[in-house]
Amino acid sequence: MRVVIAAVGRLKAGPERELAERFRARTEKSGRGLGIRTVEIVEIRESGAPQAERRRLEESIALTNLIPDGAVLAVLDEKGDNLDSATLAADLRTWCDTGRAAVVFAIGGPDGLAPEIKKRANLVLAFGAATWPHQLVRIMLLEQLYRAATILSGHPYHRA
Repeated sequence: MRVVIAAVGRLKAGPERELAERFRARTEKSGRGLGIRTVEIVEIRESGAPQAERRRLEESIALTNLIPDGAVLAVLDEKGDNLDSATLAADLRTWCDTGRAAVVFAIGGPDGLAPEIKKRANLVLAFGAATWPHQLVRIMLLEQLYRAATILSGHPYHRA
């Protein structure tokens, strides 16, 4: 299964990009034995539209165009479900075991995502009630994916 993190905005060179890459590589390596073939990060340019609603729509269309047929769609939204790490790991296991070709995690820009993409999602995920910068959400998601892979493989990284 491919894991794709489709995110609006770019991480500039520096510690944030390095940390994201570190967790991406760790997840890919740890996930191989679980059926995760690749972990990809696809960056979408932020819309330059003057109205927030139009920016959300344009960015959500660009994200939707990245979703392969039959893929699981998980979107990050502050009003989503707060899953613990073990539950996210179980979801990943289920998606791999049921032969899903890909799971796409969509992260919107500063204005969020259009309602249409949220309605299409198989999972709407939040990292608590706080609003997080979309750059940090990407790193937090990558860390949680790595944690999920270690939970599933019995690695001691996750101690609960």
